Amino acid sequence: MRYQPINRLVCAMVSLLLSACASTGRDATPPTESRITLLAHRALGQDYHREALGRDTCTAARWRDTGHTWLENTLPSMQAAFAAGADIVEFDVHPTTDGAFAVFHDWTLDCRTDGSGVTRQHSLTQLKQLDVGHGYTADGVTFPFRGKGIGMMPSLDEVLAAFPDKRFLINIKSRDPREGELLANRLAQLPAARRASLMAYGAAEPIDALKQRLPDLLTLSRRSLRDCLLGYLALGWLGHVPAACERSLVLVPINAAPWLAGFPERFVARMRAAGSEVFLVNDYGGEGFSRGIDTLKDLSRVPPGYRGGIWTDRADLLGSALRAQGLK
Repeated sequence: MRYQPINRLVCAMVSLLLSACASTGRDATPPTESRITLLAHRALGQDYHREALGRDTCTAARWRDTGHTWLENTLPSMQAAFAAGADIVEFDVHPTTDGAFAVFHDWTLDCRTDGSGVTRQHSLTQLKQLDVGHGYTADGVTFPFRGKGIGMMPSLDEVLAAFPDKRFLINIKSRDPREGELLANRLAQLPAARRASLMAYGAAEPIDALKQRLPDLLTLSRRSLRDCLLGYLALGWLGHVPAACERSLVLVPINAAPWLAGFPERFVARMRAAGSEVFLVNDYGGEGFSRGIDTLKDLSRVPPGYRGGIWTDRADLLGSALRAQGLK
């Protein structure tokens, strides 16, 4: 008699295990799409040398010629990215002292512009007077874009107005939860259909605040990505999708992808069933999850059956290659 509770527990566990294993064959229909979704990180911008790259390295002073003249996070660079085949453009935002959001990557102005100081400690009017091409140089002597980026730092509102039917991923640059609240206030003013075309990511604090206000918005933080992928690595073979994977961007380092149960087709299908979107990024390394699939060699590592998204800094190169393969 004393073994009956244990027996019941064992039977229940076996039943659950058999049910979960059976579900892996029917839980989510593999995607039938013929296209890959291309996400252009910072739109189209200039490349830089990445050797011994530190957190505060001025990448504009490591300029490497890309063969094009676009400057990241500007309206022309976004237009060029979409024209090259990007389906989504990622950009960075900072709140300004006059209540707007400026679209610019760096925490400070000193590296990339002719201004100085912390970006968010300026008004949008002040920021629009700067030259966003001022600091690019390969040798410290010649500056190929100096004077060509004056007035080109856009606001969030200008981006949304310029591309009313395009999709965007917004990067919150601080750890301040109030910034998530500010962005939520702005996005809440948009029509629901427009808001559905937007996603956001950043540190957990502002993203949690944003998600609390706008629960249907697809979001990502480093913490949510960790909980999603580790949880799936542990139980994905049972068909289980962790709660952290729901209504989320799921960034998958390409070297970790083979460890994910059902990758690529069934994994992508499961994430889509959870209301999420999957994007392949490059091998996990010192740059976190923002290093993209940027070369044809990188692209050759993408499994043939993969029909999710790809994160890239070179939408021009990948867009052309994917079109040639019939995947755009």
